[in-house]
Amino acid sequence: MEIKNDSSMVRSRSTGCHDRSSASASSSRHGRRPGTDRGSEYTAARYQELCRRLGAVQSMGRVGCALDNAAAEAFNSTLKVEYVRRHRFRARAEAHLKIATWIADFYNTTRRHSVNEGLPPITFERHMIEKRHASSALLRTAAA
Repeated sequence: MEIKNDSSMVRSRSTGCHDRSSASASSSRHGRRPGTDRGSEYTAARYQELCRRLGAVQSMGRVGCALDNAAAEAFNSTLKVEYVRRHRFRARAEAHLKIATWIADFYNTTRRHSVNEGLPPITFERHMIEKRHASSALLRTAAA
């Protein structure tokens, strides 16, 4: 991801702010795997070490398979369109903090997602867990 809100903020594909945001957001959500393409920022030793420290298991798509990275690409597009391009950041640390806060406080908890029946991800996950528990209880009852 490239942050270009201020000339002092230009950061190309490297292992800095983006890695910390990606790994922390990904690993904090129930041990999910950060899905990545084969870009150098994701195969870099620093990023791999960060994932190990955070307990995140990396998942990398196969060469030539566009579908492997579709969810990550959709998220990055949404992040850029709905947040990054609408704000100015004075420093990378400010961008990191504000983007991480947007993900944790809005994207995962409030923003509606069409793929989740119009619900925010956290609400959708709670509904799915409740449905699984109800289904398991029904199966246990039927088996008894």
